[in-house]
Amino acid sequence: MIKRIEKYQQNSSIALISDAGSPLISDPGYKLVRNYIEKKLPVTTVPGPSSIISALQLSGIAINNFEFFGFVSRNKKTLDSSIEKVANSQTTSIFFVSGSRLLDFLEKLLNHKIDKKISISKEITKKNERVFRGNIFEVIKDISLDKKNLKGEFVVVIGGKEKKENKIININIKNQISNLLKKFTLTEVVEIVHKLTSISKKEVYKTTLLLKND
Repeated sequence: MIKRIEKYQQNSSIALISDAGSPLISDPGYKLVRNYIEKKLPVTTVPGPSSIISALQLSGIAINNFEFFGFVSRNKKTLDSSIEKVANSQTTSIFFVSGSRLLDFLEKLLNHKIDKKISISKEITKKNERVFRGNIFEVIKDISLDKKNLKGEFVVVIGGKEKKENKIININIKNQISNLLKKFTLTEVVEIVHKLTSISKKEVYKTTLLLKND
């Protein structure tokens, strides 16, 4: 879909419209937005039913499941509990936070060693709309460049914990290893297969050695 749309994007404005609810909510449309974000092209949204939905649409983060926590709690125990939940959650999390408390909240996320994609939006659909995206450290750095960035209220979108795929050496990979062994040394094959599949070198080596000696 992205490649088909890109054919028409030269010197154009592109709108993603849905006749069945808000676009990107529980559908894979976020991949299109993420593609434009990565290419540093401007992305915006028209007013929706809530700033939550608009912030999700602008985030470039997977949003097929999400949980709204409301305003960041002033109670330390409640806040720590919420952050702990976010740290272990595979669901996208959303918070409201005022500019006066934003950096403190982000630093608390860092202190809990949360390493996730994050998007922070302000003034959504207005003239001074801003969206800060990246990991938490990068976002803190960008926001801190100008005190004006801390004016107003913000919607913080935090990506879920990504599932690690258990990659295995299946029959297709074994066939590829056998073909590579006809042209490359065992060490070279291990390096090539590891880079292509991200499977550990130890596992690739064991399989390659067995196939070589078979």
